[in-house]
Amino acid sequence: MKYEKIYAIDTNIILDDARNFINLSDGGKNLIILPETVLDEVDIKKSGFDEINWQAREYTRISADEEMKDIRSFNQVKIVETHLLGVDILTISKDEYKADKVNTSGNIKNDRKILEVIQDLMQSPDYKDLIFISQDGMARKRSMSLGIRTEAMTLGGREIDYNFIKTVGVDEFPKDGEDIFTIYTKHKINYFNYVFVKDGQEKFACIQNNRIKYLDEDVLRKQEINPIGKEQLFYTNALLDDHYKIVVAEAKAGTGKTLLALSAAMKLVRDKTTQYNKIVYIRNSIESLQKGEDVGYLSGNDTKFEIYNFPLYDTLETIAEGMLKRSKENKPGKGNAETRKNGEAFSEELINEKVEQLVERYNVQTMWTGALRGRTIKNAIIVMDEVQNMSNSTGQLTLTRVDDTCRAFVLGSNRQIDNQYINKHTSALSTILSVTNETHPELNMFAVELVKVRRGEITEWAERIFSKE
Repeated sequence: MKYEKIYAIDTNIILDDARNFINLSDGGKNLIILPETVLDEVDIKKSGFDEINWQAREYTRISADEEMKDIRSFNQVKIVETHLLGVDILTISKDEYKADKVNTSGNIKNDRKILEVIQDLMQSPDYKDLIFISQDGMARKRSMSLGIRTEAMTLGGREIDYNFIKTVGVDEFPKDGEDIFTIYTKHKINYFNYVFVKDGQEKFACIQNNRIKYLDEDVLRKQEINPIGKEQLFYTNALLDDHYKIVVAEAKAGTGKTLLALSAAMKLVRDKTTQYNKIVYIRNSIESLQKGEDVGYLSGNDTKFEIYNFPLYDTLETIAEGMLKRSKENKPGKGNAETRKNGEAFSEELINEKVEQLVERYNVQTMWTGALRGRTIKNAIIVMDEVQNMSNSTGQLTLTRVDDTCRAFVLGSNRQIDNQYINKHTSALSTILSVTNETHPELNMFAVELVKVRRGEITEWAERIFSKE
């Protein structure tokens, strides 16, 4: 055989990214095998408004350029050889499947049909070493029981260095603006922040163009949401600094990634010296199609805003409550800081009213990923939330809608992947994190890992007892 590897791919590989077959082919070095049942499942997914539906339609569009090369058969397996975008593809099928005679659910039956025709094809010496690629753990388990070699889609298994904060002991604190290499010769591109330690004292600095820039902690701690701890301090500093076009936060649940991002975005919009006039919140839909199908590009105070963007709404509620509390504290005779603790909560009506004011004042908009194509976003702070649930194609689609008057905050956690078609190797978040150790001629980027839970004791406890790491 002329191919280095032979990959038989599952439906979820196409629905993750319609062009994954091109990546797997590695420039035509590898042969791609497509069971007919995979194409049936992709065809069924063409109708709808979720990301997987878009990927199904995209694959259909791509396939229009497929060229027929040969038709043959082996061991009751029909083989259609085609060529598409530099990739050799074999579509395999059978007239009758043993799996069709088994009384089981449709998904399980389809998995069995896929593996059945693959197993039959493997009786040929030419295909005995093929590898079944799937994101479905149960499908891989079944394939192993049948003696079929299997792997998950990893795209090379990207390595991510999370050492974004470097602690260095010094005899004397370096000067502001000093070259970092004169202080620490082992500096790397992804060491975005430094903690300089002298005699037990700490000073925090970021690194810009290899120069030390100390953080103004007094200013940073006077934000609408006060950063707690060095991780949040570095994060807030980057959010507010126009030096960084892309700010990435890989963060556990409850670490304040979205809260701090929105708070900083509001400050940037409020600041009349900046060009930003709106906040665009983007979150990939992984729920039922009915929840997200017609969200589009809408004003945040729309009813759909509340339904589709609960995380955003919850965050704005927190900001609103903080503002109301401070307003009350500053009014003579209207209570003090203990009021909220003593059980006097602000009414839901009052909080909602304040949220609506924030949405209007800061022009908070929501954008559904399914409505991004063809748009150009200008003069905005883009908050991309839960990016671990975005495929690479959706991440690319989102960020290519943004012009040079914008900044993007990319938030997520690979510990919380809910999209069944994506894993920690193939998410858009992983792709972005994997290039933090590179210089980029187009822009400056920043990344931080937030690990300290700030939401409360229950969240911290749950993270500890349920963590798999």
